[in-house]
Amino acid sequence: MKTILIIEDDQTLRENTAELLELSDYKVYTAPNGKIGIDKALKHVPDIIICDIMMPEIDGYGVLESMAMSENTKHIPFIFLSARTKHKEIRKGMNMGADDYLTKPFEEEDLLKAIEVRLEKAHLIKKENQEAEKQKEDDENLQNLEHLRQLFCEEGERLSYGKGEIIFNKGDHSNRLYLILRGYVKTHIIDMTGKELITGLYKQNDFLGFTSFEDNIPYNETASALEDTEIVGLSKEYLRDLLQGNQSISLELMNLLTSNISLIKNQLMEMAYSSVRKKTASTIIQFVELMEHKPEMAIRISRNDLAANAGIAPESLIRTISEFRKRKLIEVEGRTIRILDLDSLQNMQ
Repeated sequence: MKTILIIEDDQTLRENTAELLELSDYKVYTAPNGKIGIDKALKHVPDIIICDIMMPEIDGYGVLESMAMSENTKHIPFIFLSARTKHKEIRKGMNMGADDYLTKPFEEEDLLKAIEVRLEKAHLIKKENQEAEKQKEDDENLQNLEHLRQLFCEEGERLSYGKGEIIFNKGDHSNRLYLILRGYVKTHIIDMTGKELITGLYKQNDFLGFTSFEDNIPYNETASALEDTEIVGLSKEYLRDLLQGNQSISLELMNLLTSNISLIKNQLMEMAYSSVRKKTASTIIQFVELMEHKPEMAIRISRNDLAANAGIAPESLIRTISEFRKRKLIEVEGRTIRILDLDSLQNMQ
């Protein structure tokens, strides 16, 4: 419910206007003069203020000036009410920052329409400001991460791996953090039955291999290239010293790693509780997104990698892919898969 503050010294007009607005589903505060009006505005911070000009204590111009001086109230739409109709008086109020001006006596419809228009405009301005602030924050975050990536490229050691080659093994000491320059990487483990489970998929510009900043902590998974891949590695000791002196980059890297952990948790939940159809559909979509293809573009990936990422047996995955093909959800040619019906795959149960 939107809140309105009416500042008006005419008791009858004030009470009648308040009743009208309450019947129109607004919460209304009232004040008989400018001084009380300012106090109530600061206390309640209404969504809009309707204010008379000629009042005792402090006039409407004084109220408007006071509102503009406070961070909490300067954004509030302000509508003047006055019996004065001279262009000079109207111009003065608008020049001071008033949003609208209604002359007394006014029609009920005119007042309600003015309020509706000003509230909608205020909402749009607030939304635009929030989007601009978010964009600014996103730009700053991107700059921080790009700075970190640039540092990897300038200071790190470049390494190349062919398809299937191991980048690091489970149990190796995690002395480095890596940045992928080109290609795709999977991290995986072997369960007690000897089945491979993919724990993560990484693409260009992703960071890889973080465990902790202690050099003797081993990797808890194996990483290997899904295709010809180039990465750059930076020692954790060097990176630790860098992050200690740059809080913004530290926070961005922490957010990035936290996001990766959340994705892994969601993947493990899906592997544990989803149906084979759901796991297969999600895995196909995940590989398409990893390779940054449009849904209708074909991907070439081994059935074993798809099965390992989904956490199901290759035989079960192959049967499900055949089912999807018969239902015309995907198109299959050799090892390539092309999505035909993305919505059905996304909503697969």
